[in-house]
Amino acid sequence: MSPKVVKKKKKKIRSFAGGGSAVETSSLRPVHVEKRPPCLDTCPSQNDIRSVLTTILLSEKHNRTIDESLTKAFEIFSETTPYPSICGRVCPHPCETGCNRGEKEGPVAINSMERYVGDFALKNKLQYKKSEESYSEKIAVIGSGPAGMSCAYQLAKRGYPVTVFEAFPKAGGMLRYGIPAYRLPREVLDAENQRILDLGVELKTDTAVGKDIPYEDLQKEYKAIFVGIGAHQGKKLGLEGEDASNLWTGTEFLNKANRGESIEVGDHVVVIGGGDTAVDAARVSRRIGAKVTILYRRTRVEMPAIEEEITGAEEEGVDLVLLAAPAELIRSNGKVTGMVCQRMELGEPDDSGRRRPVPIEGDTYEMECSTVVAAISQEPDFTGFENLREGRDWIKADEFGHSMIDNIYAGGDALDLGLVTIAIYQGRRAAETIHRELRGLPFEEENEKKIIKHEKMLLSYYEEKARNEALHLDPETRLKDGDAEIASTFTDEQAAEEAARCMSCGYCFDCGQCWSFCQDGAIKKPFIKGEIYTFKMDFCNGCKKCEEQCPSGFIEMH
Repeated sequence: MSPKVVKKKKKKIRSFAGGGSAVETSSLRPVHVEKRPPCLDTCPSQNDIRSVLTTILLSEKHNRTIDESLTKAFEIFSETTPYPSICGRVCPHPCETGCNRGEKEGPVAINSMERYVGDFALKNKLQYKKSEESYSEKIAVIGSGPAGMSCAYQLAKRGYPVTVFEAFPKAGGMLRYGIPAYRLPREVLDAENQRILDLGVELKTDTAVGKDIPYEDLQKEYKAIFVGIGAHQGKKLGLEGEDASNLWTGTEFLNKANRGESIEVGDHVVVIGGGDTAVDAARVSRRIGAKVTILYRRTRVEMPAIEEEITGAEEEGVDLVLLAAPAELIRSNGKVTGMVCQRMELGEPDDSGRRRPVPIEGDTYEMECSTVVAAISQEPDFTGFENLREGRDWIKADEFGHSMIDNIYAGGDALDLGLVTIAIYQGRRAAETIHRELRGLPFEEENEKKIIKHEKMLLSYYEEKARNEALHLDPETRLKDGDAEIASTFTDEQAAEEAARCMSCGYCFDCGQCWSFCQDGAIKKPFIKGEIYTFKMDFCNGCKKCEEQCPSGFIEMH
């Protein structure tokens, strides 16, 4: 008799990526939680740096040409700034201070990458995209510096008719009249400004609102006014005899130099101050051919100027005389021929957080000079704008750009001396406010994502890669051609290498780590390039390996 055959029910066979077990190890399940990268958090303009860099990095993976990726990167920048080429040259890049890559071999060269993308856009004549909407409300912008042009740009691309009033012959504000051409070539400034004007922005130069025409007259014609006047007025030293013909404020000196006017400085220029205006004035004076001394009352550590600019000045032969301040001007025939300098020492910190310079009693010495440039501070000329000020303060504006008067908004140096990138943000913020209020739109609460620090990332995943640095002209060549741009734009190879250093902090960059380490097949690869990996929760046993192996900290277990 044949044995009875019993059919057994087949067990469902599961596919495992790493031969693991389906036994549940925890009740937690993975979720994608996008974090705020620290580069964005420390960028005053709030540029989406991570998206720009990963767009370039993932060109091949996402089947894009490099030109397509660079065009997309430019479009990402254009959401927040109209000045990638300009900021890529003059911004002191606070974004890099937050970069998590700094915990390895050094932060990503974000500033140079912004310049690279901006220069690509200029070379390829990329234009800004304008909304199909159009509105009848006319907007006036006073000042064509970074704050004013940023505001004009954001409103024009939304479809508003915008007129910019500029007191000087050309647009640019402090970018043109305060920054030398060797740092910011005029063709770059003009090209990025022209792209804004191409949106339909009207520019009226040689028109000083507050002097030539009262801004109250603009209120009759324009629905909103943005005040973005620059700090073109330098402060004096407060010493007897500073009305001498060879003593200039830093802003006066740079304004004349940047207009192309001839300036006789003699053989020894003494620049007083430690900020960017002081260093720029010193380097311009070297290009004229003078010996130059910077006199600063604190130490080099406390100098507020951009570090690269201070180093550049030293390379070009500028002498730094520190812990010293002018106490008395020595004059002859109506000109300053020297000064009595007071030696200083550092005391307790002042309101700026820096240690206060204190005179050392009886310790003075004399210094000869042929020209003095006082670059100790500067402020806007508020003539005609007196009723926008609160007491002796500068114009005050809230976080949305409102001044104390209805329909008047303000930003940039009109509020306080600050970085170009801060002015760009303030102009954009005011434009957003004007648009919302004219259209009756609600002010949406910003969904602040959690900032991701390097401690929450898997830094060991990332290979060490040397930071790329832009090439610089040698000091001798710089001084021979005063307008020659010192730093160069990254090559294509440098840009590709530098983009590859971005760690995509807090967001997926298609590394595949989660899929590789999942032992239960709970991670699903995307079918469409550029989309993120997804989870098959029925297969997940809560082992946490995807979270532990996600380099960028994008996955969390909940």
